[in-house]
Amino acid sequence: MEKVVEVVAALIWDKDKFLICQRPANKARGLLWEFVGGKVEQGETKEQALIRECQEELAITVDPHEVFTEVTHEYLDITVQLTLFNCTILRGQPQLLEHNDMKWITPAEIPYFEFCPADVEILKKIIEAV
Repeated sequence: MEKVVEVVAALIWDKDKFLICQRPANKARGLLWEFVGGKVEQGETKEQALIRECQEELAITVDPHEVFTEVTHEYLDITVQLTLFNCTILRGQPQLLEHNDMKWITPAEIPYFEFCPADVEILKKIIEAV
């Protein structure tokens, strides 16, 4: 059995919109939309990993609050255990350091974007929560 990869992601709201990022074309699931985040490295807490990933990918410092939701998703090449945290930006403006694009969208706009399959369940919860 393949190992499960621990992944963290940030749900960052600005009033009624939340931040989504488009994966680089050259990566797995290229050009699909996702939440900013990434793999938890050995020795890191989930919160530490998320703070590091947001710094690396968007040049922002975030404050992870409570867990919004957790999902496990099996792709053909990898199984991810994804933990999505509610976050606020403490410092910085999001910049595209790694992603192809980023947008602030309302829950009503979710259907207009093609997301990574692991995020589909999460997006349903966001729509229900509004």
